[in-house]
Amino acid sequence: VQLQASGGGLVQAGGSLRLSCAASGRTVAFSRYAMGWFRQAPGKEREFVAAIIWSTGNTHYADSVKGRFTVSRDYGSKTMYLEMNSLKPEDTAKYYCAGDSEGYYRFATMREKYEYWGQGTLVTVSS
Repeated sequence: VQLQASGGGLVQAGGSLRLSCAASGRTVAFSRYAMGWFRQAPGKEREFVAAIIWSTGNTHYADSVKGRFTVSRDYGSKTMYLEMNSLKPEDTAKYYCAGDSEGYYRFATMREKYEYWGQGTLVTVSS
């Protein structure tokens, strides 16, 4: 499975961005997946942001983004989105999408549970 993230850019604090993650390749059992968003700021560890169980659309968020970010998916096109509102300078990071091939029953917040990773897209929020 290949994941391609896009949609990053420069935005002012309080603004919005929408990230996309398109899956391609061997996606026959994609209904068993959970997909996640992680981010990594310079000098910091990669951290969990949000996840969605592909088959049900159920979602889970890190406390730091709850109420501001929304993860969703287009089931047919195998594309995941991250709508980011009320952005803060501390949201500045490279954002990665990831796939957990056995995630249909869990919300994995640990990056080790995800086998597939996109290349990342940079989000910069200016104050």
